[in-house]
Amino acid sequence: MNLQNAKLGMVIVDLQNDFLAPDGAYARGNTLSAEAVKLPERMAPVARAIKGRGEGRGGLVTASLFTLWPDAQGEPMISAHLKERRPFLRKGDFAPGSRGQANVDLLAPLVDVSVFKVAYSAFFNTQLDWVLKKSGIDTLVVCGIVTNGGVASTVRDAHVRDYHVIVLSDGCAAFSEAAHQAALADMASVAEVMDSAAFLKQLG
Repeated sequence: MNLQNAKLGMVIVDLQNDFLAPDGAYARGNTLSAEAVKLPERMAPVARAIKGRGEGRGGLVTASLFTLWPDAQGEPMISAHLKERRPFLRKGDFAPGSRGQANVDLLAPLVDVSVFKVAYSAFFNTQLDWVLKKSGIDTLVVCGIVTNGGVASTVRDAHVRDYHVIVLSDGCAAFSEAAHQAALADMASVAEVMDSAAFLKQLG
């Protein structure tokens, strides 16, 4: 696809403080991904390039924020499968409006719209599709965590909504290299997969 004519948007999946920051929930639970921590620095130049496009060519940068909504007692409503896999999650983690839920500091100033999500896909029960369609976006550049979870689910949901999708291979991370590579290979059936250098070269 000729990116010069595309109305381009970016979806940053879950690059949040509770996932990536040294004082976040996942660091406290010893589940911090070393590969994921590298992503904000790699993706900031991509976000800047997309935002710098001329009038009428998109330029919207969006982000999904995984959120644990509090119940009437203020306790996070955590699905059973997540609680089993991440028993360290506690009150205040990924809480709406908290520092932990927020986009990481490096990317926060570059994000135009953030949507709160409760499951893997950035489209599920959010207003992301409405925002993108209202902005005239037809092509999405997707990055974030995890490659075989939130990223893959978001990419497939974007595909069935008729967006042209580009997945940045060096802009995603999983908890193993094997899972990362398998997910990229799988997404290649519904999206273009390339690294950020190739994307920026095409963008011109």
